[in-house]
Amino acid sequence: MTARAADRARYDRATAHLDAPLAIVDLDAFDANAEDLLRRAGGKPIRVASKSVRCRALLERVLARDGFAGIMSFTLAESLWLARSGFDDVLLAYPSADRAAYAELTADPKLAAAVTVMIDDPAQLRLIDEARDGGRETVRVCLELDTSLRLLGGRVRVGARRSPLHSPAEVADLARVVADRPGFEVVGIMAYEGHVAGVGDAVAGHPLRSRAVRLMQSTARRELARRRAEVVRALRAVAPGLEFVNGGGTGSVQFTAAEDCVTEIGAGSGLYVPRLFDNYTSFTGRPAALFAQPVVRRPGVGVVTVLGGGYPASGAAGPDRLPVPYLPEGLRYDPQEGPGEVQTPLLGSPADDLLIGDKVWFRHAKAGELCERFAQLHLVQGDTVAATVPTYRGEGHTFL
Repeated sequence: MTARAADRARYDRATAHLDAPLAIVDLDAFDANAEDLLRRAGGKPIRVASKSVRCRALLERVLARDGFAGIMSFTLAESLWLARSGFDDVLLAYPSADRAAYAELTADPKLAAAVTVMIDDPAQLRLIDEARDGGRETVRVCLELDTSLRLLGGRVRVGARRSPLHSPAEVADLARVVADRPGFEVVGIMAYEGHVAGVGDAVAGHPLRSRAVRLMQSTARRELARRRAEVVRALRAVAPGLEFVNGGGTGSVQFTAAEDCVTEIGAGSGLYVPRLFDNYTSFTGRPAALFAQPVVRRPGVGVVTVLGGGYPASGAAGPDRLPVPYLPEGLRYDPQEGPGEVQTPLLGSPADDLLIGDKVWFRHAKAGELCERFAQLHLVQGDTVAATVPTYRGEGHTFL
């Protein structure tokens, strides 16, 4: 029996009393992935990206480990909810325009001490001040650095379109604006190198493209390491009380951790290891988060139909954004239909061994987005369900 077949047998036994659709997290794999992230971080603390987990119980589990510290959240409303839930170090990774939440933040000293907000433009400061509604608490501010690689005098740009702050001077200038504005304090800087951490460099069947990605990433890492160090020096001259320099992502943990100026790493997807991480040479993880759909039809030889399954991930639409049939091995989509809203036909010889009601296990393309489809995660340990915990959705929250 292959390792994957053994996993399928375990998952089927553990969830035999449960009807699909359902989602699980394999705790042994989750914990092993956490240990691998710590190993690659080389002693630098890892701030957990909540958007990649979206389950309070699992956030608590990983943060209970030495080496993990703090949360990187994705909306301001989520940040306040987490702070009220007892998480005392929450970095909002994206600028917000949530005026009501800013009013809450600036009126509550405990929230203001626990939550750090992201800015990259003076207009965001004005929006926060206009939203204060009498709140006088000092707002902890993190600046975001644009990590994109610019070549040929800027005519070629590689990387996500995020912050407009690219140079040390631009970062320092905004830090001075913050310092001159009452009610704000710069405490950190973040730089997410998505074109390094979030792009696979070993895509099956595309050797030339993979080689080009590796070359780009090597160039980008060198350029960013130099520039980030210069940015941090310029920023500390304006904000000597700087508390943290955050960088990284699951795919680049060991490279970012090697930079002296970086004080912490941001990562989260590597805990679940979704299918997009199958295309990396920098690390190998264990798939921990899966979902199961039930077989509801047997249309013919070599074909079964499962209920639902059309759960695409965010990003540019394409086959790499689709979940993949994972267990049993050897199933594939019908290219004329793909994964459907209500039903999904699957082709392959393993279909002939599946009965009505059997489970087919899938891996989502990205990490936490799976939790937007399910209210619960069944936590599997060995061949039993050790606990069933709510996702954000199960707690009544869909923050974005």
